[in-house]
Amino acid sequence: MSKSMSMSDPVPTPLQTREDYTAAYDNSAAVPNAPVLLQDLLARSQAVYAQHACTRNIPYGPAPRQVFDWFAPTQPFREAGAVSAAPILVFLHGGYWQWRSKDDFACIAAGPLAAGFHVVLGEYTLAPQARMPDIVAEVGLLLDMLQSTPGLGPSQGQPRIVLAGHSAGGHLAAMHRSHPTVAAVLAISGLFELAPIARGALNDALQLGEVEIAACSPQRRIQPGCTTAVAVGTAELPELQRQSHAYAAALQAAGEPGQLHMLPGRNHFDILHELERPEGSLSILARALAKRAGLGPAG
Repeated sequence: MSKSMSMSDPVPTPLQTREDYTAAYDNSAAVPNAPVLLQDLLARSQAVYAQHACTRNIPYGPAPRQVFDWFAPTQPFREAGAVSAAPILVFLHGGYWQWRSKDDFACIAAGPLAAGFHVVLGEYTLAPQARMPDIVAEVGLLLDMLQSTPGLGPSQGQPRIVLAGHSAGGHLAAMHRSHPTVAAVLAISGLFELAPIARGALNDALQLGEVEIAACSPQRRIQPGCTTAVAVGTAELPELQRQSHAYAAALQAAGEPGQLHMLPGRNHFDILHELERPEGSLSILARALAKRAGLGPAG
């Protein structure tokens, strides 16, 4: 049974107006060089597609955005073993559930690939074409598909996925920490309580109501699940930091394996360098999560 929070909105008291809530989650406005960082991200992502073999836009459902990209590892997992049994990093992109695509974030594959992971970039339908419960369900459908995909399914019955996500993708990853094919979750700069989101301009497309907030806030739906690492930069918006602290604390209070990782000086965009670089702190953390879950080949 879920251990739920109070149904009253857990929102920060300093925020009062719609404008307050909008500004509190405006990552682009908070980072002075955000457009330059995003353009650089896109350029590096195009380079990764050019440099690594990738099977693109594999369907996991009938809708146009129900697809994923698959990069196979180019070397054995660092903790040893055969490529076929290597762990899988599934990455879910951000964009507040209404912008961006997997193609924009392909650069993050570089770090995990260098460590011997398979890398899957998952896509999902954006709001307002899809409501939040539908988006969450699509990620579940993707994980179900991966479970039965040759080369990506469980090895000897053992789940192999480190489910990672950034921003909105961090929320979606946390929503699936109990999925049977997920061995660990890495939620980066995530959103774990949707009530504040519903009070600002982001909700114009999302149209979150009380039912969606209650059903789709990881903070309110802490069930038995896998080890979950919550990472956030110290240069991120206070609300992003507050949400990460609160979610990690809630996991620990519920007796669940949750960890909080504060990345010094990182903002909402350049934090992804730590996953993209083979020796970045998030790449190292992904390897540690895989090792802790017993992933990688036996013998």
